[in-house]
Amino acid sequence: MNHFLKLFSVAAITFLVLDFAWLLFIARKMYQEQLGNLLGTTKIIPAAIFYVLYLVGLLFFVVYPALEKNSLMYALLAGALLGLLCYATYDLTNLATIKGWPALVTVIDLIWGAAVTATTSGITVFVAQHFNWR
Repeated sequence: MNHFLKLFSVAAITFLVLDFAWLLFIARKMYQEQLGNLLGTTKIIPAAIFYVLYLVGLLFFVVYPALEKNSLMYALLAGALLGLLCYATYDLTNLATIKGWPALVTVIDLIWGAAVTATTSGITVFVAQHFNWR
């Protein structure tokens, strides 16, 4: 398996496990209570496209630079920043444009975006360093 696919696989497994746990078990009730009438049926194709694009961006903007710098700390900090920026794009736009979008959801999502992206970046770089995938 080539270098990119190895990194993508580690990042995808990590991100999907964490995000699905978050969406299905941790934040589900909060989203239902806060967004109730705004929620619709999940559309799999757009969701899959998001995950693929997000993970490609994570590799390009965070993981590869962290591996070049040989820095797990860079992966964690840059991952947190990327997650904050990306989740802010979605949530702050919703807060600005959708009537009834709760500020609480925005704050929690920004924290989650930073945390899940930092964690995914850190684990991906750690595994790559461990197996010497440079």
